[in-house]
Amino acid sequence: MRLHKLTLTAFGPYPGTEEIDFDELAVDGLFLLHGDTGAGKTALLDAVAFALFGAVPGVRDHAKRLRCDHAPDDRVTAVALELSVQGRRLRLTRSPEYERKKKRGTGFTTQPAKATLRWLDGSQAAALTRIDEVGRTVQHLLGMSKEQFFQVVLLPQGEFARFLRAETDERERLLEKLFGTERFAHAERWFRERRTEHHRAVEEGKQRARVLVARLAQAAGEEPPEHADQEWVSSLVKQVVEAHDDAVQWAADTAARRERAAAARDAARAKADRIRRWRAARASLAECLAAEADRARWVDERDAARSAMAVRSPQDALREAECESALAAVAVERAEQVLVDRGVGLPGDARLEADRVRTEIGALGELVEQERKHRQDVDRLRRLEGERRRLTGLVEELDADLAGLPARLERARVALRDAVEAGAALPGLRAARDELSELVEAAAAVPKAQDELVVAEDGLREAVDRHQNAREALLELRQRRLDGMAAELAAGLADGAGCPVCGSRDHPAPATGGAETVGEADERRAVAAERAAQSVRTEAEAAVHGARFRVRALVERLGGRSLDELTPELIAAEERCRAAAELARARDRREREAAELETLADTKAQEKSAADKALAAVHAEADGLADTIARRAVTLDVARGEHPDVLSRRSALTELVAALDELAAGRSERDRCAQLVRTRQDALAAAAEEAGFATVAAALAAVRPPGELARLDRDLGELDAARAAAERTLADPDLAGIDDEDVDVEAADAFAEQARVSAEEAATALRAATLAAERVGELSARLRAAWADLAPVEAEYQELAALTDVVNGRGQNARRMSLRSYVLAAKMAELGVAASARLSTMSHGRYRFVHSAAAGRHGTRGGLSLDVLDDYSGRVRSAKTLSGGETFLASLALALGLADVVAAESGGAMLDTLFVDEGFGTLDANTLDEVMNTLDELRAGGRVVGIVSHVDELRHRIPAQLHVHKSRTGSTVEVRMG
Repeated sequence: MRLHKLTLTAFGPYPGTEEIDFDELAVDGLFLLHGDTGAGKTALLDAVAFALFGAVPGVRDHAKRLRCDHAPDDRVTAVALELSVQGRRLRLTRSPEYERKKKRGTGFTTQPAKATLRWLDGSQAAALTRIDEVGRTVQHLLGMSKEQFFQVVLLPQGEFARFLRAETDERERLLEKLFGTERFAHAERWFRERRTEHHRAVEEGKQRARVLVARLAQAAGEEPPEHADQEWVSSLVKQVVEAHDDAVQWAADTAARRERAAAARDAARAKADRIRRWRAARASLAECLAAEADRARWVDERDAARSAMAVRSPQDALREAECESALAAVAVERAEQVLVDRGVGLPGDARLEADRVRTEIGALGELVEQERKHRQDVDRLRRLEGERRRLTGLVEELDADLAGLPARLERARVALRDAVEAGAALPGLRAARDELSELVEAAAAVPKAQDELVVAEDGLREAVDRHQNAREALLELRQRRLDGMAAELAAGLADGAGCPVCGSRDHPAPATGGAETVGEADERRAVAAERAAQSVRTEAEAAVHGARFRVRALVERLGGRSLDELTPELIAAEERCRAAAELARARDRREREAAELETLADTKAQEKSAADKALAAVHAEADGLADTIARRAVTLDVARGEHPDVLSRRSALTELVAALDELAAGRSERDRCAQLVRTRQDALAAAAEEAGFATVAAALAAVRPPGELARLDRDLGELDAARAAAERTLADPDLAGIDDEDVDVEAADAFAEQARVSAEEAATALRAATLAAERVGELSARLRAAWADLAPVEAEYQELAALTDVVNGRGQNARRMSLRSYVLAAKMAELGVAASARLSTMSHGRYRFVHSAAAGRHGTRGGLSLDVLDDYSGRVRSAKTLSGGETFLASLALALGLADVVAAESGGAMLDTLFVDEGFGTLDANTLDEVMNTLDELRAGGRVVGIVSHVDELRHRIPAQLHVHKSRTGSTVEVRMG
C-alpha cells in the first residue's frame, strides 16, 4: 500500500482545504511532519485513517468531533485519499456525521455520513457509494482490520511503550485483535460445550438407571441398595417369582372354602324366609277380620260424598258472586267519599256531570302551553340581562388591553434586535478575549522561561566541563593502556602456546607491568563514563535550545506589550463577552415574547369585534322579548282563576272527571252483582234436589274434599287387597308343613363372611404378587438395557473430557496452556524474533528481546511475556526497567517487528507507507543516529516512512517536511523540500 495524495476540508483543526502530495514527499523515502504541540500533526494521520476506515485511532474516535469548529457553516467536512494497493489505484472520499445549521429557519440538522470509492486505474468498475460496501472493499484490499492497521501502519504515541509494559491480560487482548485468534477460542469453547453435552448425556443415563433401580426396588418391596449390580437384580427377580407361586396356592385353598360356606348360608336364609312369610300372612288375615265393622261405615260415607259432588260447583259460583257484590258496594262508597271530600255534591247522573267538566278542560289546553312558553321567555329575559352586563364589562376590558399593547410590542422588538446584534458580535469578542488571554499567559510565563534558560545554560556549562574531563581521562587511559600493552599480552602467554604477536612458542623474556597497569575493563569503564557524560551534555544542549526557543517565541508573540498593559484589556474584554453572551442567550426568549405579543394583539382585536357584535344582538333580543311577556300576562291571569297557574286548575278539573267516572262505574257494577247473586242461589237449590237431598244444608253436609274421598277409596282397596294376599300366601304349597320354629341365620352369615374375607385377601395377594412379578421382570430388563446403553456413552465422555482438558490447558497438558494461549505464545515468540533484530541494531548490540513461557503473577497464563537480554550484564531484565530512551528504542523495534509479522500473517497488501508518531525527544545523538539508520533500512527496502515529531534535530536531518502552522482560527499545512 502506497499513499499518493491526501485532501482534507474542515477536518480536525483545519478550517480550510489542505492538500498533501505524498509522492513529492516520498522521493527520498523519508519525510518529517512537525509543528507546535497541538497544531494538528496527529490530525493528518487521523485523516488518513478516517479516509480508509471511517474511524480514527484510540479514544479520539469516541468523541465523534471530526469537524473543525472554525470552519464556515456552508463548508462541508470531507477527506479524500488517493492510494495504490495490490496494483490498483483508487480514490476514497468520506464525510463524517455532524451537526450543521439549517439552511432555512433556525436550529441545527444532522449532516449524514457519506463514503465513495472510485477506481483510478482505468477500470470500468462502477464507483461504490454505500458505506458498508466501501468498508468491506478497503479491508479486503488491505488484508487487515482497522485495529491491525492502526497498530502496524500508524505507530501511535506511547502505544507500544504501554504494550511493552502491559500485564498479560491487556497484552493478550491486543494480540487477539491483531492475529485473529478468536477461532482458537471458539475451538476451546466448542470442546467445552461438547464435553458439557456429553456429561449431561452421561448424567441423564445414570439418572435413568438410578430411577429404574428405585422403581425396581419399590416394585419388589425392598430398599434400593447403594450400588446396584446384575447380581442384585437376579436375586430380586428370583425372590419375586417364589412369592408369586406361594400366593397362587393360598388363593386356590381359600376359594374352595368360600364356596362351601356360601351354600350353607343360602339354605339357612331360604328356610327362615318361608317361616317369616307364614307368620306375616296369619297376622295380616287376623287384622282384616277385625276391621269389618269399620269397612261398612267407610262404604256409606263414600257413597254419600259421591252423590253430594253435584252441589259443589253451584255452591262455589254463589260464593264468588257474593264476593263481587260486596266489593262493588265498597267501591261506590269510596267514590262518593272522594266527591264529598272535594266539596262537590253527589250528582244524580255522574256521567252527565263528567262530560260537562271535560268540555271545560279542553278550553284550558291551549292556555297551558302559552303559560309554559311564558315562563321560558321570562327565564330567557333574565339570562339576557346577565349576558348584557357581562358583554358590557368584557368590551370595556378589551378596550383597556388594546390601548397598552403597541408600546409593549415596540419594547419587545427593540430587545430582540439588541439580542441578535449581541449574538452576531459574540464570536469576534470571544476571539479577541481568547487572544488577550493567551497573551496574558505568555507574559506571565516570560519570567519563568528566562529563569529556566539561565538554569539550563548553567547546567550546560557544567555538562560540557564534565564531558571534556571524561574524554581527556579516556584518552589518557587509552594511552596508558597502549604503553602497557606488552605487559598485558605477556600476561596471557602460556608455556607451549604461540605468541599472538610473533607466533613463537618460546617466551624468553616476557614484559612485566607496573603497579598502575591499565586493562580492558578499565578502558570499558572509561568509555561508559565518557558516553554518559556525552549523553548528559546532549540533553543539556537540547534543554538550552528549547529554553531559548521558548523565551524567543514568548517575546516575539508579545510584541513589546507587558503584563500590566494586557491585564486591564483582558478584564474589559471578558466583561464585553459576558454582557454580549447574556444578551445572546436571551434571543430565543425575546423572539418568543415578541411573537406572543403580536399574537396577543391580533387575538384581542378579534375578541373585541366579536364582543361588540354579541352585545348588539343581546340588546335587540331582550327589548322584543320584554314586550311579548307583558301582553301575554294579562290573558293568563284571567285563565288561572283562584289556582296558582293554569296547569294547576286544569289538573284539578281532570281529577274531578276521574272521580265522577269512578262513581258512575261503581253504581253500575253494584247493580249487576246483586242480580247475579239471586240467579246463583236458585241454581244451588235445584242441584241439591236433583242429587236426592231434602235440603241444601243436607247436601252441603255430605260433601267431602277430593283428597278425603280418595283416601276412603284407598283405605277400602288396601283392606281388601291385604285380606286376599294373606289368604293366597297361606294357601301356597311351599309353606305347607311349616312349623313355628327359629333358624340361626346369623351364625351361617358370619361363617360365610369369614370365608369370603379370607378368599378376597388371598386373591388380592395373588394380584399383587402377579403385578410385582410382571413389573420386576419389565423393570429388570429395562435396567439391564440402560446399563448396556450407558457404558459406551460414558467411555466416550471420558475420552472427550481428557481431550477438552488438554485443549484448555488442564489435565495431561504439561505446559498448562490452552490452545489459544499456545497460538498467542507462538505469535509472541515470532514477534520477539522479528523485533530483536531491530533492537539489537539500534542499541549497538546491547539489547535483544527474549520470549518467556513462564506463568505470570497470581497464576496468570504464560507465554505472553517479552523480557530484554542485556549483553553488558548477561542478564535478562524486565522491559519495565528500561530508561525512557531505551523504552522508545524497544517500543519502536517492537512496532516495526509487529508490522512485519502482522503483514505476513494477514496475507494482505505490502505496506509501503509507515508513520511513526513521537518519542524521538528521549534519544541522545548516537542513539538517534542508530534509529535513523534503522529507518533508512526501511526506506532502502522501498518503504516510505513518515516521522511525526517536534524534535528540532530531525528538522536538520530530514529534508522533506510537512510543517503545521497553528493560529487562533485554525491550522494550515506547508510542504517543504530541501
